[in-house]
Formats: sequence, C-alpha cells, structure tokens
Amino acid sequence: MNPAITLEELLVWNQEASDFWKKHLDADPSLLELPCGIGGAVNVQAFVRHIWVVELRWSQRIAKLPELPREAVPDGPLDVLFGLHLQAVEIFRTLLNNPAQDWDAITKLEYDWLAAHAQTPTARKLTAHALFHSQRHWAQLATLVRAAGSPSGFMGDVLFSLALK
Repeated sequence: MNPAITLEELLVWNQEASDFWKKHLDADPSLLELPCGIGGAVNVQAFVRHIWVVELRWSQRIAKLPELPREAVPDGPLDVLFGLHLQAVEIFRTLLNNPAQDWDAITKLEYDWLAAHAQTPTARKLTAHALFHSQRHWAQLATLVRAAGSPSGFMGDVLFSLALK
C-alpha cells in the first residue's frame, strides 16, 4: 500500500464533514443564527456559506470554468448553500477522474494579501488547500457550537474518517 494520502481520500473526508454539518444544522436550524465572527462571518450561516463558496470557487478555478461571481453567491438557505458544495464536489470528482488533468499546472492567483510564493500554486496544491480549508473551518464550527452550549459530537479528525484505511 502506498502511504500517501490521495486527493480522492481528502475529498471523501471533506464530504463526510459536509454531510455531518448539513444534517446537524438541518436538525437545529437555530444554530445558523449563532454569532460567529470567524473570517468576517456575522453568523454560522454566513460562515458555512464561506466554507462552501470557497470550495466551489477553487474548484472552478482549477477546472478553468467561469467562477461564480461574488454578487451571485446566495446568502442561503442552507439547502442552496449545500448545493454549492455539491457543485464543487462534482467538479473535483471530474478533475480527479480525468487522466489528462495536469496536477502540476500552475494557477496564477491575483491577491495582494498573498505572499509571493503562494500566488502560483499547482492544481494539486490548490485542491488540497480547498479541502483542508473546509476541514479547518468545520473544526472551528465544532468549537463555536460547543461553546454556545450545543455540542455537535463532530468527529472530524482523519482518524475517525472512513475515507482512509
């Protein structure tokens, strides 16, 4: 067995976490209104929006598809935001299943806040970033809802994932 963790495995891990939070937030929609403040989000719904929009925009950029314009990004409801995530997953799966996909292809990022070395990631690195970005934020959300008195039981560590052996 190759000891490397694949992007396919990370995508499945990402899907497990997104499915967990969709189900958890559907079961208690009041959590969507909790004040958040992470990444400038005013509440949990805006934070979840951020997580899933980032996945979609990075996947579109890697696939060289037109990016969803900022003004077209919906604020909600949760089902619509989850749809953005599902679009991103479909794009990532298409990329991962394409034997001609060039994972060493460079994507030029035009963000003045990025360090110079981070402005030219490969498709591989950008995909990993998108998937780890989501996991990092889901862990933050678990802490936020627990601190608000509503522990989620989120087991997001890779140790608990069925995506890896």
